[in-house]
Amino acid sequence: MRVEHFDIPGLILVTPPRFADSRGHFVETFNIARFAAAGIDAVFVQDNQSLSRPRGTVRGLHCQIAPNPQGKLVRVLRGSIWDVAVDIRIGSPTYGRHAGVTLDAEAGAQLWIPPGFLHGFCTLEPDTEVLYKVSGAYDRAAERGVRWDDPSLALPWPVAADDAVLSDKDRVLPRFDEIGDWFPA
Repeated sequence: MRVEHFDIPGLILVTPPRFADSRGHFVETFNIARFAAAGIDAVFVQDNQSLSRPRGTVRGLHCQIAPNPQGKLVRVLRGSIWDVAVDIRIGSPTYGRHAGVTLDAEAGAQLWIPPGFLHGFCTLEPDTEVLYKVSGAYDRAAERGVRWDDPSLALPWPVAADDAVLSDKDRVLPRFDEIGDWFPA
């Protein structure tokens, strides 16, 4: 398994080996011992899957705070996305910084985003399906978010603002400078 780290501690990109032959391919997408050795020791409690029909669908920026923070292991089952994580851990030397990566079904890379980060993505193809393994059960009261296009974050989204397809909920999220200490040190 290939393991890559980012300039922001905690974010990890893993790419499991793919074994192909004339029938197709086989991939071991999760192995608790191998992932722990790579630095991902989360206990996953829930799997979520999304389908985004139009290209340019933006989901995010979302997180879940205590008492049920969520880490997410994100992979694409069909299509491709530009996936982004923003560090919002109070006291972190990389607070407010982001890391973005393209994930696609063909390459099979997976992005680990621990608790303490905002997460979002933009679909690069129509009919894109994304699977998230999460380390905390969904808790509506703990759900939080920030505007995807907040100018203070200056995220390099691969879609123009007028072309982004958003949920009504994501359209009215607060700005980054309006959030509280969601992940105190």
